[in-house]
Amino acid sequence: MFRTLQKSSKNVRNLVNSLEVQSRHMSAALPQPIINPDVKYTGIFINNEWVQSESGKTFKTINPATGEVIAEVQEGDTADVNKAVDAATEAFRLGSPWRTMDASRRGELLNKLADLIERDQVLLASLETLDNGKPYVMSLMADVALTIKCYRYFAGWADKNSGQVIPIDGNFLTYTRHEPVGVCGQIIPWNFPLLMQAWKLGPALATGNTVVMKLAEQTPLTGLFIADLIREAGFPEGVVNVVPGFGATAGAAIANHPGVDKVAFTGSTEVGKIIQTAAAGNLKRVTLELGGKSPNIILKDADLALAVETAHFGLFFNMGQCCCAGSRVMVEESIYDQFVEMSVERANKRTVGNPFDLSNEQGPQVDEEQMKKILGYVESGKQEGAKLLTGGSQYGDKGFFVQPTVFGDVTDDMTICKEEIFGPVQSIQKVKNMEDAIERANKSTYGLAAAVFTQDVGKAIYASNSLRAGTVWVNTYNTLSNAAPFGGFKQSGIGREGGQYGLDNYTEVKTVTIAIPQKNS
Repeated sequence: MFRTLQKSSKNVRNLVNSLEVQSRHMSAALPQPIINPDVKYTGIFINNEWVQSESGKTFKTINPATGEVIAEVQEGDTADVNKAVDAATEAFRLGSPWRTMDASRRGELLNKLADLIERDQVLLASLETLDNGKPYVMSLMADVALTIKCYRYFAGWADKNSGQVIPIDGNFLTYTRHEPVGVCGQIIPWNFPLLMQAWKLGPALATGNTVVMKLAEQTPLTGLFIADLIREAGFPEGVVNVVPGFGATAGAAIANHPGVDKVAFTGSTEVGKIIQTAAAGNLKRVTLELGGKSPNIILKDADLALAVETAHFGLFFNMGQCCCAGSRVMVEESIYDQFVEMSVERANKRTVGNPFDLSNEQGPQVDEEQMKKILGYVESGKQEGAKLLTGGSQYGDKGFFVQPTVFGDVTDDMTICKEEIFGPVQSIQKVKNMEDAIERANKSTYGLAAAVFTQDVGKAIYASNSLRAGTVWVNTYNTLSNAAPFGGFKQSGIGREGGQYGLDNYTEVKTVTIAIPQKNS
């Protein structure tokens, strides 16, 4: 087992190196980005057709690297959601092409969609970088690649989600069916637009549901492109409907709509509470993947170089805009000073700038509002007594860039230690030992993820079993798989996404009992 932990550390080091540290050397291996990708789709997608908003309103989507307008997008609201729900309801009616389709055929359609995404991967990665700001290397290698794998994973489940035959007493045949919930409202965030769309659509479509999806208003372009690929793949009309718009209007309309049977949301805990309240009107099934303040515990026996690099990756990846970011680094006191020194050195080497430049590790934050929110947390940290060790300001004179920032001497009562910053701000605090770290980590209102770095297998297992979090990593961070469930404890959410567990959110279990003349064993 000790060798397993050592091997895991080496694997993580290789992963981190391949994704971030060596990205500046990969220009020859990667297909070049499309710097000015053609924006083909800016409408509302209902019944496999592109339509304009009922109100005639549009909104601007902005390039976060420059602050310039990319395109005007149709702004969906309640009237458009109503149309989309009607289309999804019709597609879900008994006898419809979708309801009578073989389960294996649903899997074929999902695989076809994955093939089309692979065909257009450079364009999609370029659009993602343009609209979201993440480095093109990450858009292509992480977001698009994992999106393709997600659809293919759930394609395989389409004809394998079966019930049971149950031997009850008496002359009866009893079996269960896993039936689709029905019309599913799905509201996705702006930090991983392509991948979060896949996390939602994959299990919903594999199990036979229909969907009304609201895209994040900050990043609608790739989600709309995928909508047209869904049409091209051959999904029947009304199975997937995509409405760009704002949370207070289009999102609220989905959460409140009596014709929506289930709502799935990824985003902030604050909004998740609003959605859960709204869903109570018709007792919608609800899954929520919400915020986090994930502790990353570094014990004194850890591989220090690995811990520093992986903690850096665990926080700064995607400009810190990850729900599971390791934003609370808890370091055992005997190695604290050395860890802090090495972390500051690594942050100072982080390359920031044009996300289409393959040498840059960090692009802009998603918009000006998010940038200002992050800088507000930086000011809070300084005012409350944390030690600003590097960064802490806007980077450059255009766009929404934030310098890689590291705080030391962070205490549990500080705002930057308690609240989700969602930006490139690493907070490092000192702990006495493993027990101290676990006790303090578990006092958080969040419970999405956690990590521990140690070469002691006993400590690894004890910490993993003791931390109140939906995912615990040991000697790694951000290691996710479509086959493994992801979700949170406490105020980090309800339900799980990914793996077989993720299918449960999109099915109802029906028990059927039939009287028969005689039962035989």
